[in-house]
Amino acid sequence: MNRRNIARNVQKGFTLIELMIVVAIIGILAAVALPAYQDYTKRARVSEGLGLASAAKAGVGEYFASKGAWPTTNASAGLPPAASIKGNAVTGVAVGAGGAITITYGSLVQNNAQITLTPSSANAGSVGWKCAAGATAMPAKYMPSECR
Repeated sequence: MNRRNIARNVQKGFTLIELMIVVAIIGILAAVALPAYQDYTKRARVSEGLGLASAAKAGVGEYFASKGAWPTTNASAGLPPAASIKGNAVTGVAVGAGGAITITYGSLVQNNAQITLTPSSANAGSVGWKCAAGATAMPAKYMPSECR
């Protein structure tokens, strides 16, 4: 009977090497997952700018429908000043020459990085939009798929 008690008490838990292997595996998984998660959050913040630009798209489209030309400023498109259209990652949304909408991002994405939405000819009352990196280019890995 004494032998059975000894056999039961031999291993009650994990050895140090087993715990170290588990910690190493968790470390490797974290090293791979954190950069991917950071890129994901930056792409989500870029999409915030596209959401804020939707009002500017509507303003540019309405201006074109009524005047037959593209607006050149936020005021002509019926929008507040560029610096007042902002979000957590967006520092401004500006309408420029030819109705182009420039979204400027802050440090949560990349400081002063821009995306430009350029209107194309209106067909049957609708405006098409072309998306590209702005004057201060947004890294391609953060750009929405339709802008790459």
